[in-house]
Amino acid sequence: MPTLDGLAATRQIRALPNGRQVPVIAMTANAYAEDRALCLAAGMDDFITKPASPELLFATVLSWLEKADPEGRADSKLSCESS
Repeated sequence: MPTLDGLAATRQIRALPNGRQVPVIAMTANAYAEDRALCLAAGMDDFITKPASPELLFATVLSWLEKADPEGRADSKLSCESS
C-alpha cells in the first residue's frame, strides 16, 4: 500500500471509536506462522494465504459478516451479479 502496510492500517482502524466492530481479514502471500501471529497481534480477525480459492475467501468473509451482524439486521441477500 502506498503509505501504510496492512498491520499499520489495522492498528489505525482499531484505534477508531467503532474500530473493533469492523472485521479485518488479512490476505497475504506470507504464509508463515510468524506472519499470522503479527496480523492477529495487530488486531486482524482472520488470515487467508494466497492463492486463496474463491470458496475459502467467500466463506471467510461471510463468517465475519455474520459475526459482525449476529441479529441479521443487514440484508442477507448477497449477489455477485451486476444490476
